[in-house]
Amino acid sequence: MTNSRSSRRSASWGGPARLILRLVLMGVGLGLLTGTGLRLLAPRVQQQEIPLPSWLADQAVITTLLGEAVEPQTIEEASKDKKLAPAAAKVLKQARFAPKQEIKALSQRWVELANQQTDLQASAYMLVLDDGRFAAMQAERPMPAASSIKTPILLAVLELLDQGTLQWNEPLTLTQELVGGGAGWMASRPLGSRFPTYEVATEMIRVSDNSATNLMIARAGGMEQINARFQALDLPATVVNNWLPDLDGTNTTSARDLSRAIALVDSGEVLGPRSRDLFREVMGTSVTNTLLPTGLMRGLGGAQGAPDDSLARKGYRVYNKTGDIGLAYADAGLIELPDGRRAVAGFLVKGPFNDPRSTELIRQLSAAMAPHLKPNPAPPKP
Repeated sequence: MTNSRSSRRSASWGGPARLILRLVLMGVGLGLLTGTGLRLLAPRVQQQEIPLPSWLADQAVITTLLGEAVEPQTIEEASKDKKLAPAAAKVLKQARFAPKQEIKALSQRWVELANQQTDLQASAYMLVLDDGRFAAMQAERPMPAASSIKTPILLAVLELLDQGTLQWNEPLTLTQELVGGGAGWMASRPLGSRFPTYEVATEMIRVSDNSATNLMIARAGGMEQINARFQALDLPATVVNNWLPDLDGTNTTSARDLSRAIALVDSGEVLGPRSRDLFREVMGTSVTNTLLPTGLMRGLGGAQGAPDDSLARKGYRVYNKTGDIGLAYADAGLIELPDGRRAVAGFLVKGPFNDPRSTELIRQLSAAMAPHLKPNPAPPKP
């Protein structure tokens, strides 16, 4: 009896067990064949000898197949050759500082606005990174930089981080020479106080701390060395001649230089991904939004309110840094558009001390560019 029941139990379980085993072996076999096939085809796909179906014309899928990143430009060129689906060409890619076509109407409008205030000197520049459209008004003229020079200084310091010669938490020591009056709180700390680099960089932008800026200049090698770096980055008008606050306006820059410095970071030309993220994070802490952001908000129209919140509701974001020494004002920033494109813009105005017309002119110039930064309409769903 026992043998009979055991044999029946064995017979009843043998069939499903063998079936499961066969299915597992078939799955493993198909996986090996598929993986081998993709590995063999990858070189021909990468060389665009084999056209891909539309559902594979996604960079993430292509990266998975080839086992390495495919440059967005390669995808765009391939789509022009009709070897990849046209949808791949719409992938947003990093764009370099490459002016191509002037928006003459905007340049002329800026001139008209500036001519209404004959005793003010103004400089303006804007570039849409994704298509190369730009506008300019005295864009390369050196002008007092005020605190706007802190943006290229941040870029130069983050380059040291990329090179491995600076640590983000490295302590920096406040000395008598580096104490700067005016904006910021670090000047009120005792001499010999030590601050981590990340705090110094952040306070330099967040509240425009002048002592923090001097610490950054000193850590970058001093004025001579940081100026040499500005020249190498093709920022010819950007020069540090004195420690901040530099109330006489001897430190100079230009609207074009400020815009280019920001574009160099966003394009990835000079900083690695992590340092680029740090640049954006630090720039995002700036608390002053009464110039470029306010002007852009006005130009876009619609509901008004706090500039950052109002712009966010419209799908825009501005990473900007201002400058103010009474006789000169400045603002420059990276502008994110609702359709994912990006632009850079810079404005500087010099005039009578604490003249409200100077700041208002920057807002007017910013508002004038708003119609040229409208998002492209979203395509209909397929």
